[in-house]
Amino acid sequence: MSSFSPKPMLNRSELRQIKKSRTKFGGKKVITDDVIKLKSLKVTPDLSDDEKINFYKEPIWIEYYIPKESRFALETKFFFIMLVDPKPREGKDEILRQAQEGNKFINLLEHMKGNSPEAVMIKRSYVNFIPILETMEDLHERFEQSGDPNFLKTVVYLTESVMMYEPTLATLEVLGDYAIHNLNWLIRRLNEGNVEFSLEDRTILLLIKRRNDYWEENNVPEDEDFELFSALFFEQAYPHRGADELEKRDFF
Repeated sequence: MSSFSPKPMLNRSELRQIKKSRTKFGGKKVITDDVIKLKSLKVTPDLSDDEKINFYKEPIWIEYYIPKESRFALETKFFFIMLVDPKPREGKDEILRQAQEGNKFINLLEHMKGNSPEAVMIKRSYVNFIPILETMEDLHERFEQSGDPNFLKTVVYLTESVMMYEPTLATLEVLGDYAIHNLNWLIRRLNEGNVEFSLEDRTILLLIKRRNDYWEENNVPEDEDFELFSALFFEQAYPHRGADELEKRDFF
């Protein structure tokens, strides 16, 4: 299982251009170049409701200057990131494989029962997370009983918290990318229920990387709108990202 290591979305030239094209409005830095391209971005992509279930949607606030009108414009558009499901490793990850086949959430507490080597390893790896896992189990059960996806909002946030400490020994040896499976499963259930929610920036980074890796591995044609949305997301979430690679004159 490969560990997540975010790679730069922009090369040095593109990063310099963004730095040089910034201005300030209301105390906030904004991107002002290529207004036509920014305005051409669709509010939402051409996806059916069924297709949208398999994407995470992140709002992007686009603020740009219109010289001819001597004013700033603010628009909200949505950055859709395709969910890429993990692949179970050959000869391993049976828990993940069964969960994918059954389209089920992986409840780690269920797999801690008994004295098998796998159960013991999972228990030892997540002993400090038992209270969190119990809360997740309770909320997931409420969702199963009521069908109300709002119970899963907290489960998403707790899943993100546990992911901060991945991978564990159990992940490397037994579980595989179970956390990604759970995250994708939760996002899809929330999408199906039209529940609004927001992921942390580091989680969105992970989704972007997985999507980009999938595109590269499968030789999918580049999507210019996605690349621009990615750049805008990085600019808003990490305004100083890559600044150490630039020279002082790049900021003026």
